[in-house]
Amino acid sequence: MTRLIAALVTSTILVSGIWGTSAKAEGLIRISEQFGTIYLPLHVIRDQNLLEKHAKAVGLDSIEVEWAKISGGAAVNDAILSGSIDVGAAGIGPFLTLWDRTGGDVKIIGGLSNQPNYLITRNPNIKTLADFTTSDKIALPAVGVSVQARILQIAAEKEFGVGNHNKLDDITVTLPHPDATNALLSGATEVNSHLSNTPFQEQALRDEKIHQVFSSFDVLGGPVTPTYVYSTVGFREKNPLTYKAFFEAFKEASAWIEANKKEAAETYIRVENSRLEPEFVQSLLESPESKFTLVPSASFKFADFLHRTGAISTKAESWKDYTFEDLHGEDGS
Repeated sequence: MTRLIAALVTSTILVSGIWGTSAKAEGLIRISEQFGTIYLPLHVIRDQNLLEKHAKAVGLDSIEVEWAKISGGAAVNDAILSGSIDVGAAGIGPFLTLWDRTGGDVKIIGGLSNQPNYLITRNPNIKTLADFTTSDKIALPAVGVSVQARILQIAAEKEFGVGNHNKLDDITVTLPHPDATNALLSGATEVNSHLSNTPFQEQALRDEKIHQVFSSFDVLGGPVTPTYVYSTVGFREKNPLTYKAFFEAFKEASAWIEANKKEAAETYIRVENSRLEPEFVQSLLESPESKFTLVPSASFKFADFLHRTGAISTKAESWKDYTFEDLHGEDGS
């Protein structure tokens, strides 16, 4: 049975204990998602009842699935810590923060997709990061901790030099991608820039007043998996069949998207009740910069950066240190 929890969480969830009321028995899994086509594998899992399919395959008589829409990595992490969800989906920045905070008790199940994040603006005077002033405001999902926030810090370090990665933090504001896109396009708020994701960034760039400042692929030097699905070691150990069913459903969903871009675009439109044209979404999925795979790309660049700048205290020696072993036979980074 699948149940959709109609909740958009943008504020901090009360943490009642390290793992709170997390699921204690096989056959229950609570999953969070956010906004954008990068979360499409989760949409496909729900739309095609893949968890139910794989639960039967691994020997579970039934499985109860609950879905929650949670915006921002900080809120996702709080939900995991409080035991409100079992599987979270958020950027590599928030994940590594939680991995460090819990002493490695949270690990990556798989990446959602290789997709770029664009810094876009409606300010015609901004061509590089050096052009931003205190009059500008950059929206991103969570100030300081989201993957967009970390991308901005890495870019700032490249632009202004070592020790200056926080230079633009004071002009960032927290907004979910849909709200940030509306603010950017309307021009009616202080938000004139947005470190975005697909399809919101491409939607905004249709407006001739919006232009791109940088792509995360340029900042990181190649393809990046910005967003991950992760869970606690305890959930995996206590619910091996449920975990296995989710992992297999996740793999099938990603492979199906790669093989069925038209149908995948239609799934996104239907599940998200999006007003975007299916052909437009399909074109984004067919972009050579988009690849749905569980295998991480460039995650270790973030781990190294966060440790070097003091954002996390734990030093990872490899991307395998913070991923479950299901991925360790892959060519990740």
